[in-house]
Amino acid sequence: MKRTIELPENVEAEKVDGAILIKGEDENVEKKLNHPLIAVDCDHDKITVETKKENKKTRSIARTFESKLRSAVKGVQENFEYKLKVVYKHFPMEAKVQGNKLVVSNFLGEKMNREADILEGVKVKVQDEHITVTGADKERAGQTAANIERNMQAPNKKDRRVFEDGIYIVEKPSGD
Repeated sequence: MKRTIELPENVEAEKVDGAILIKGEDENVEKKLNHPLIAVDCDHDKITVETKKENKKTRSIARTFESKLRSAVKGVQENFEYKLKVVYKHFPMEAKVQGNKLVVSNFLGEKMNREADILEGVKVKVQDEHITVTGADKERAGQTAANIERNMQAPNKKDRRVFEDGIYIVEKPSGD
């Protein structure tokens, strides 16, 4: 099985130390896609993913590699954007970006601040009750949004119907 990804005019790809580096006008995404039965090669205007052995498992992995590379090409053209919303009912909380962390103070009246990691290459913008996570790498942007949502949920012993406080993902990029 051989699959080809055509690159747009303003996007380039090259193989560097076993990883595929996809360069756009402003952004770069590096994907390390290694498997002994799958070859990934770059030309100046296309990327090819080819299986060395034909079976269901290697075809599945090759399609996964192709999907990751297509999303990287899309990401360097237009960033992926996740939108989150700060919801509080009992205690007004405040979110702000400090370095590579999102810091939330006064979550459920807690004296200690809660923190969520922001991965490299991802930008987080806080505006009132809305948080926007953007990045060229879909996996890193999605993981950052998940880190924020996971770290800002009420403890298990609180009734979720009463304590709705938290930060929740309200909009994800489309699954193209």
